[in-house]
Amino acid sequence: MNEQPTLAQLAKTLGAQLRLAQDASADQVPVGLNTLQDACENEVSFLASANYRRFLAGTRACAVLVTEELAVSCPVTALVVANPYHAFALATAIYDKTPQYAAGVDASASVHPSAEVDSTAYIGPGAVIEAHARVAERAVIGAGCVVGEGSEIGARSRLFPNVVIYHGCFIGADCSVHSNTVIGADGFGFAPNQGQWTKIHQLGGVEIADEVEIGACTCIDRGALGNTVIGRGVKIDNMVQIAHNVQIGDYTAMAACSAVAGSAVIGKHCTIAGGAGIVGHVTIADRSHVTARSLVTKSIDEAGSYSSGTPFSDSRSWRRNAVRFGQLDQMARRLSELEKAFATSLGQVANNTPQGDME
Repeated sequence: MNEQPTLAQLAKTLGAQLRLAQDASADQVPVGLNTLQDACENEVSFLASANYRRFLAGTRACAVLVTEELAVSCPVTALVVANPYHAFALATAIYDKTPQYAAGVDASASVHPSAEVDSTAYIGPGAVIEAHARVAERAVIGAGCVVGEGSEIGARSRLFPNVVIYHGCFIGADCSVHSNTVIGADGFGFAPNQGQWTKIHQLGGVEIADEVEIGACTCIDRGALGNTVIGRGVKIDNMVQIAHNVQIGDYTAMAACSAVAGSAVIGKHCTIAGGAGIVGHVTIADRSHVTARSLVTKSIDEAGSYSSGTPFSDSRSWRRNAVRFGQLDQMARRLSELEKAFATSLGQVANNTPQGDME
């Protein structure tokens, strides 16, 4: 939507029921979105969590996205929807101010003669499109990006400035890849031999399906043999490491600073929270949730929530417990010796007890 909508138009676009406050007008044109506590009289807000309900009565927003249950408590115009957070997400697309570009190739860009760039695509300043690469219709290749030899960028996908796509990679339609992300670098593969390392050349590529979003400064390595595969609708945050031959199922989401080692398989509709780690060659079942800072060291066969690590505590308690962690092996050995000694003493008692006393 090029022009900002009126409240009536916004309600129609979001599938919301418009309930005007006294003296409010359906023709009012909001200028943007904001939180309940910070919104001005010409902004729209939303209430999606009970934690923020206390801000509803005092909001200055011109309208609020709310459920039917909370609409009666809304002091301003209510946009009644079943899922306010989802409606808010849809509304952000209306007010998004990300720059848009007309089709064309900037004079400073370098496009190899054998590359195929659709006439509706945009190639930004200093971008490089290498031999036999393909950029599909309405794709946007930002300033300083590199699309390597033989790689493909799908329709309407966008590479933000300074993204690097190595050779032999495929990115589907309607994807977003944010700045300084690298897709298709070599996986970490080296064979030890006589105290040295022999490089295992990575012969595969990277295959990314449609509707994938990848945050800034993320690395997705190419496969050693075969491809690293990212499924449809996957969302990957900033600074995530995905190693060679990893497979991630459709609509899985991974938060910042998480990392996946080689050949791990993550199912569909999973969530991997911030800072979590997944070792190589394990499988994670569909609809599994791995909590923040957890380390997955074995396969997860059933959907559920999984955690590992030391619980948060005050520093004094943590230091005492940390000392005891180092004593666990010694304590386990002592316990084992005590159990053996106790079992031996029971046997001696039994042997020394007259039969009549045992009845």
